[in-house]
Amino acid sequence: MATTKRTVEVELSTTGLDAQGRPRRVPLVVDEQGAPVSVEVPPSIEPGLQGEHMLINIGPQHPATHGVLRLVLELDGETVVRCIPHIGYLHCGFEKIGEYRQYNQIIPWTDREDYLNSPGNNVAFALGAERLFGIEITERCRVLRVILMELSRIISHLVWLGTTCIDIGAFTPFLWSFQERENVYNLFENWIGARLTTTFTRVGGMGADIPDGWVDQLTAFVKHFPETVSEIDRVITRNGIWVGRTVGLGVMSADEAVNYGLSGPMARASGVAWDMRKDFPYLDYETYDFDVPVGTNGDVYDRYLVRMEELRQSTRILEQAIKRLPDGPVNVADHRAILPPKSKATSDMESMIHHFKQVMEGPRPPRGESYVAVESPKGEKGYYMVSDGSSKPVRWRIRPPSFVNLSAIPRMVEGHLLSDVIAINASIDIVMGEIDR
Repeated sequence: MATTKRTVEVELSTTGLDAQGRPRRVPLVVDEQGAPVSVEVPPSIEPGLQGEHMLINIGPQHPATHGVLRLVLELDGETVVRCIPHIGYLHCGFEKIGEYRQYNQIIPWTDREDYLNSPGNNVAFALGAERLFGIEITERCRVLRVILMELSRIISHLVWLGTTCIDIGAFTPFLWSFQERENVYNLFENWIGARLTTTFTRVGGMGADIPDGWVDQLTAFVKHFPETVSEIDRVITRNGIWVGRTVGLGVMSADEAVNYGLSGPMARASGVAWDMRKDFPYLDYETYDFDVPVGTNGDVYDRYLVRMEELRQSTRILEQAIKRLPDGPVNVADHRAILPPKSKATSDMESMIHHFKQVMEGPRPPRGESYVAVESPKGEKGYYMVSDGSSKPVRWRIRPPSFVNLSAIPRMVEGHLLSDVIAINASIDIVMGEIDR
């Protein structure tokens, strides 16, 4: 025989008082003998949060989230019990827009994914398109692209270093980092004409060759930059406050890093020696002498140490690139892919036709697909594109390291204090343009 159930209202002091100061009444389900069956939690309370836990939001408009990232945190006192990241506030639609643009017209969009690594994104996309087109770039172009990518890596790590110092409470290293960042931007401006968003590569080459005297400027930067890195190292690496705010926080083991798909400094700090420049070389990186720094503990402190060492290793690569920079053209000689010089476009009929066809229709790769991944400052950055033989890709897909690395933040912050969430989130080094693509 089925048990008869009914609902009565009872006073439970654990639910607090109502507006009149009386104990709040909640519905209680009882059987025919009056024994309670279950308590119906008011719908205003999230299931599982009936205790003393508290929900707070960090972001989406918060300087420490490094973009429009929203973290919903469930706290037990000051300890994080649960973290739910919310993304999508900066949705840009890069991948869909790319299906309606010629290949060279997509390059400006790559600037705005990870805008701290604009030249690196430009190079990565050009490499993917050139594999699709079957184009082999010149030796001078290869070396110049290596220089661009390593300068871009330095910029990205300097911004990460400076902003992380601000998040944790160190101000002076922020000033030193951003001053060096400005020095690199000056190099970009003297070569490219732009500073933040460069749009400088082309399918088959570069927008322009370096001007006279630019290598001397780069040499001067490479000579003095290690002194700044050493000074920052001296000030904060063994600083008691810095160590206390970073050691043991957000630990990811090597197995966890692999399972989450982490890459870049996030993976290497956990002991995973994975670097696209070594494991899947491009631009002749296998011929450069540099080390891949690897951590042991996988915490915020190790991520700091890895990025600091990468600044030094990028300087080593730049020194070698300066010495091996050859003479010759930066663009391929095929004017079906690269625009002919303006002097020829106005005086030579064939060049005029190539110019017209490229501008109006765009170069057309053969049918096929390609995927090229590079080692961006934040990890493995890949571009996948599919061609149907037209001047626009049928599909353009980005593999963004920030998006993949951010997926591990709930695992890293749960069990830590609220103040530690800021340091752990900073250690991931995200850019929301790359996440909300």
